Amino acid sequence: MQKAANAKVLLLGGSAGSSSLIFHLIEQLPADFPLPVIVVLHRSRKFKSEIEVLLDSRSALVVCVAEDKAKLKKGHVYFAPPDYHLLLEPDETFTLDFSEPVIYSRPSIDATFFSVSDVYRDKVVALILSGASSDGSEGLCYIRARNGLAIIQDPDTVEVKVMPESAISLCRDALILTDESIFTFIGSIGKETYL
Repeated sequence: MQKAANAKVLLLGGSAGSSSLIFHLIEQLPADFPLPVIVVLHRSRKFKSEIEVLLDSRSALVVCVAEDKAKLKKGHVYFAPPDYHLLLEPDETFTLDFSEPVIYSRPSIDATFFSVSDVYRDKVVALILSGASSDGSEGLCYIRARNGLAIIQDPDTVEVKVMPESAISLCRDALILTDESIFTFIGSIGKETYL
């Protein structure tokens, strides 16, 4: 798949029901995975999450919470911090933004997807996963409209269908993949064979 072969970044967006898939995807990525990964996961600022720390100990990649002004680097997985929008600047550094929630969410998947697409245009691979809101749908369409690769987790395989079903309704030409196909596809990035 040519779009994946030319990609510069992998985006994962999810909410309720997506944590397990995100965890196992990142856990399986090899040390030579060719793309930096940005994860936007809806989670409450009231509860401390250890997902980054746990994943950093289990992944071959560096897993961390994205920090303001940090440079996007290959070999790293960046999680949007709770209660901040995570934006990417043209110089490939992060900005943490405390503006109003988008569709009741901060971090907003849409906000990150829009900003990364503005930087990398057709060199983005983005996935929308299980979740209970429509956040991410417009951002995924934005990526697709700029010839990035838009992928949606099959609603028949998810815990919470709202997010993938919303993405499908707005972004009709996105790829719809089962969990197994998502693992196969992500595992193939950087290799000669694609889905």
